[in-house]
Amino acid sequence: MNEKTIEQIRREFEKTLVGQKFGKIFTLSRLTMAIDFRLAESLFLFISVESAAPRIYLIKRRLRDLEKQSGNPHPFALYLKKRLSNAVLQAVEKIAHERILIFHFIAHTELGETENYSLAAQMTGRSANLFLLDKNSFILDKMRETFGIGQEVGGKYSAPLRKKSEPPAVADGLDAAFTIGNFQTLSESLDNFYLEKEAEKLFRNRTKSAENKVKQEIAKREKLVKKLKQDLENHGDAEKWKRSGDLILANLADAVRIDNKVLVVDYFDENVPTLEIEIDENDSLTQTAEKFFRRYTKARNAKEEISKRLKDLELQITDFKQQKAEVDKAILERDEDFLNEFIGDKSDKSPKKSKDKKIESFTGARRFTSSDDFEILVGKASKDNDFLTFRVAKSLDLWLHAADYPGSHVVVRNPNRKEIPQNTLLEAAQLAAFYSTARQQPKVAVHYTQKKFVNKPKGAALGLVSLSSFKTILVEPKISEEVKNEK
Repeated sequence: MNEKTIEQIRREFEKTLVGQKFGKIFTLSRLTMAIDFRLAESLFLFISVESAAPRIYLIKRRLRDLEKQSGNPHPFALYLKKRLSNAVLQAVEKIAHERILIFHFIAHTELGETENYSLAAQMTGRSANLFLLDKNSFILDKMRETFGIGQEVGGKYSAPLRKKSEPPAVADGLDAAFTIGNFQTLSESLDNFYLEKEAEKLFRNRTKSAENKVKQEIAKREKLVKKLKQDLENHGDAEKWKRSGDLILANLADAVRIDNKVLVVDYFDENVPTLEIEIDENDSLTQTAEKFFRRYTKARNAKEEISKRLKDLELQITDFKQQKAEVDKAILERDEDFLNEFIGDKSDKSPKKSKDKKIESFTGARRFTSSDDFEILVGKASKDNDFLTFRVAKSLDLWLHAADYPGSHVVVRNPNRKEIPQNTLLEAAQLAAFYSTARQQPKVAVHYTQKKFVNKPKGAALGLVSLSSFKTILVEPKISEEVKNEK
């Protein structure tokens, strides 16, 4: 807020606040408060001395919203309440060439005596502060710690010293008054501006958190892939170790040893060449062969195990990249609900009944009815898959997903805890294959299990699960003619 804007706000305060009594204080943050002057239309004096955006104006809020937002009062607020409770505002003064407003009050003590106090609202960037002054302008208390001449408790108040290079009447790079625009008052315009600014800041923070979350998950798995590939390389070629062991055993009688090398004839090659193999000079040829066979076994087993892990990680990375695309889309469309859910923002806690209602009104799934009259739900996006599996599905519902391919979670509702008929299983599996990236394949393997065996790994992204028990069925990706599409 620059000097011209503060002057206009002063005039607004003079019309609205002068003659009103100082009432309840709402501590909105450590450096922000709202003060009730018992004004009509639920108006409150808003003061923030945050150095990045000091501001002062009237806000229109519901009392219960302020009470809900208000935290424990800090010592300065308690001191203000003690000194200014029911004090009457006499005048609002602006210090010439400064972004400072002085509110002059008359208060009455318990003995009926009058006391004069002033509240200095200093909207001066880094030195922004709120001071309570006595009748002689000595500082009794202040909202935040600032130092310098005229800024210390016990000293006489004066405006903070300005740097020589700082213009006297310019703040925030502007010297024109803030425009009212389509609003009735300057306060309304300022309140709207800063609310939008705060909302934009919050949105940017959430987008950054969502982007960082998915990037970290991808980077973590890519790092693990790199490490596993290095481990695989360190184990060496299993067939090479087996061949070396076989060659040494085949040449036990006539192998030639030279220090840490042995010369053997390769009887497995039609050209029968002589090969040189490095060995430990302290081992016998039989011991050396056994070592090569052990290395072969380790390398073979490592290759099998690491290949499985690499395949699983590649699927996870593919899924996270899909998550990243959804995050990018949500940012572009400013889908705050998606971002809040993605980063796990639980600030908007609803009562249990509201959660049940949310489940009933869930629209993130395609709805089908099997030929045996079982309801089949097919998730649309990753966040829908997550909600469908962990919020909608019950423990004995049937859960399906295409094996080794990203795709929709499919749930067959089983409220009566019956055995799922084979036809329904087949139809649900076909849907799981159809709503996956394997749709074009002639046959697709689909994992199926009861929902109680589906778990969410700690820290996993939306839609990622692990199965503690499952079976697999091979099906053609399609929507069966016997299945009714309820949409």
